[in-house]
Amino acid sequence: MASKARLFYSNKLEKGIISRLSEKQSHYTKNVMRLKAGDKISLFNSQDGEWDVKILDQGKIFTKFKVEILSRPISNEKDIWLAFSPIKKVAQDLMIQKTTELGIQKFIPLLCERSVVREINIKRVEKIITEACEQSNRMTVPKIQELQRLDEFIKNFPNNGKIIFCDINSESKDLKNKLPQKNPICILIGPEGDFSEEEKQFIITKKNVISITLAKNILRAETAAIASTTILNYNLENN
Repeated sequence: MASKARLFYSNKLEKGIISRLSEKQSHYTKNVMRLKAGDKISLFNSQDGEWDVKILDQGKIFTKFKVEILSRPISNEKDIWLAFSPIKKVAQDLMIQKTTELGIQKFIPLLCERSVVREINIKRVEKIITEACEQSNRMTVPKIQELQRLDEFIKNFPNNGKIIFCDINSESKDLKNKLPQKNPICILIGPEGDFSEEEKQFIITKKNVISITLAKNILRAETAAIASTTILNYNLENN
């Protein structure tokens, strides 16, 4: 049996609501999935959970539906952020996709001294995030902030949170008993040319920074982001 179509829906989801999908989603259900009136799909968002929905009509442009049953309520997730310097498009797309699947809640693009890519397409990132949530069975949809300077990020980071600074020069691999269970934890990944020495000194002097090494080898930015998210999730589950 083919799996049920699963789509992000930003508006209110509640039993009995009758509404319609976007034009793009309607095209997908009608022309790609070949769904007809009476077929079921799943709609979800970060506020209302995931709902079983019945297609009422496949119009020329829009798909009309009725919300029927709550299939999965919102559950608490770890508040993990990823702060990163923008990188080349293909690598960045992979990084965003995989770390969304792994549970990142907020993406924070940073402008550093050695940043090669110095801009970011927010709309493109949001599209990748949404598709990754749809495909990975995740309900909460991460946010992405506007590009900001590294010093602004460090200055404004919550005092009760922790920054995990991925530094090849660190001698520590241990996160045991160092992580808060509720407050935000942010992974900090450097640009392709790494942080400057001045930036490194600025980062490690902050009291809410935990400096760790991920590997003996130099990792690409996207590899470091995926690996550190995996390691952090493991430690949070076993802390």
